[in-house]
Amino acid sequence: MNVMERHKFVVGLLMQQNRATVAELAQATGASEMTIRRDLEVLESRGALRRVRGGAVSSLPGGVEPPYAIRAMSGAQAKERLARAVVELLTDGETVALDTGTTAVAVAKAMSDRQFTVAPLSLHAAFALSAHPGIQLVMPGGQVRPEELSFYGHAPVQTFKDLCFDTFILGCCGVDPVQGATAYNLEDVQVKRAAVASAQRVILVATADKIGRAALGRICTMEEIALVVTDAPADSPAVEALRDRGVEVVHPADD
Repeated sequence: MNVMERHKFVVGLLMQQNRATVAELAQATGASEMTIRRDLEVLESRGALRRVRGGAVSSLPGGVEPPYAIRAMSGAQAKERLARAVVELLTDGETVALDTGTTAVAVAKAMSDRQFTVAPLSLHAAFALSAHPGIQLVMPGGQVRPEELSFYGHAPVQTFKDLCFDTFILGCCGVDPVQGATAYNLEDVQVKRAAVASAQRVILVATADKIGRAALGRICTMEEIALVVTDAPADSPAVEALRDRGVEVVHPADD
């Protein structure tokens, strides 16, 4: 693994199991323990973890959304596969509202050779879309959250009240068959709700770790979602619970 790959691996592992030893990380990555210690020092300086004797632990308390930079380091290939699956569900010429988050940015990048009118809920997605000649951008405006670069406040909510979209591609922090789609930041939740109401169809895209979880703010119920695109195993209890509620679940094709 190169440096970036190791950093992504370490962050992803700590997000899954909360703690790892230097020896464990060295064995998993093929790097020396000295190299791993340097990696941990760098990642601690970025707020991605906290070093402890013999290893590192996650620096994130429960119930808190990980910072954007940390999420961007985790699961890039999985998000790209999900993004391709989502874009395949769209028809050229559609009007699309595109949510915030790292998976949404992957969707924006996957739209490179397609033709859509897109209203992105974040500047990260807008920057990715701006490079595509077939994309017409509609900016919802409003205040911008630091780092996340998502729009919030009255302006984006009003924009989605005034416009009608064919599809809203919804990202979330958790999706649960009973609680529905949820997110941590309550200001983001208000904008997402407005986008849901503005769209004829809602496609929820979520990595496996989001399925079966619930965050603080409820965005919408499962009945408001047309389908869920996820890489969670088809036979997992969480996915089966969604299907039991009548939710259509789509999995990305194998590469």
